[in-house]
Amino acid sequence: MAELLIVDDEETLAHAYSRFFAGNGHAVRRAFTGASALASFRERRPDVVLLDVHLPDMSGFDVFEQLKSERPVVVMISGQAEVPMAVRAMQEGMENFLTKPVSLDHLGIAMDRALETVRLRQLRHYIGERRASTSHLALGSSPTMRDLAQRIDLLAGTERTPALLAGESGTGKGRIAELIHAGSARSSGPFVEVPCGSASVESLDAELFGTDAGSTEGRPGLVEMAAGGSLFLEEIGDVPLALQPKVLRVLEGKPVRRAGGTREVQPTARLLAATSRDLIAEVNAGRFREDLYYRLSVMPLRLPPLRERSREDLCELIDRLIEELAQQLPQSPRLLGADAIERLLRHPWPGNIRELRNVLERAMILGRGREVLDTDVLPPDMRAREAASGDDALFLPRALDDVEREHIERTLRAYRGNRSRAARILGISRATLIKKIRDYGLAGTAPGPA
Repeated sequence: MAELLIVDDEETLAHAYSRFFAGNGHAVRRAFTGASALASFRERRPDVVLLDVHLPDMSGFDVFEQLKSERPVVVMISGQAEVPMAVRAMQEGMENFLTKPVSLDHLGIAMDRALETVRLRQLRHYIGERRASTSHLALGSSPTMRDLAQRIDLLAGTERTPALLAGESGTGKGRIAELIHAGSARSSGPFVEVPCGSASVESLDAELFGTDAGSTEGRPGLVEMAAGGSLFLEEIGDVPLALQPKVLRVLEGKPVRRAGGTREVQPTARLLAATSRDLIAEVNAGRFREDLYYRLSVMPLRLPPLRERSREDLCELIDRLIEELAQQLPQSPRLLGADAIERLLRHPWPGNIRELRNVLERAMILGRGREVLDTDVLPPDMRAREAASGDDALFLPRALDDVEREHIERTLRAYRGNRSRAARILGISRATLIKKIRDYGLAGTAPGPA
């Protein structure tokens, strides 16, 4: 739902416009003079102003001039179809210029475009200016990510409590493990990362626990090398069943035997683990020890894939990645154009952060020397997909009902049926969304707040 200010001294028209927009789920305020329009704007800060040129006390241009520093989004409307007036309105920075009489359908389309400008301006604010950080981890500002950041801080503050990080490949589990280590009392000790995915039982046993050569000293394993610090087991679900008892002993702080001998070492490292598998399903299938799972999951953390994260969180992530990449690519631009932002936000990102980082790095290399990164530096599949649907079909591709139905359904699912949030992300009113849910038979996908 957006908040609109209708400024027109013709009360009949102002009331008609108000009823139309209110019927589409918007909050509407009216003003009949320039002075009352200025007061109402400064009191309420509406998203869009529909502003008549001719007012009793001043012109619409005078009103706009007094508000210009506050960057309002204004659709000007006039009873005179004068080209110079329309040109002036656009040159001064107004969003659109309409001539009376205007049909309500045409007015609705103009308002949708103005609201799209508002939304994209907010996104550019997140990307270009906002350095939101409700946590030093800068995971995001949504309630979900703030809660995750708080739990990570709590884990970092413990001495030996294990951490189990779950999530799809590429969601940043390794980065979070490093942050837990860096925020802990063990930060001065080593952080040792062990990929467990492709190693055989014998090689992983030797790598983790070392080897005993009998009469010689043998070779220490990574468990010993991580003494006093943190041992991060990447993809712990891939640890062979035969080695899982030894991993459990590390968790419990009990001595473990080196491979091929009798020498035992005392582990002192804190164990951090990550998995992209469903470990409960692995336990039920007999591929993962139940006692190891429960010992690991004192406070499990799930990192959501990018497709489940809010637009604001994605914007902040893009911002952080660009800042990191800029250290390696100092001559590349750090600002994304509005269309490029929108396409990045709409991409499903099956490769998650890893894929996003690669796309941004490629774009910054191709855009070197520019001020702004546009859509032409994005991968061909992202450009082709957008070209096929058309730039006017960002949220309401009316000629493509199947595409619209699928997009609405996926958005509702991503926001767990919360219609208000889904409508805001889709760029339509809540009332319009409810109507489309009914028309497309999607009621079953939206059990959340109506």
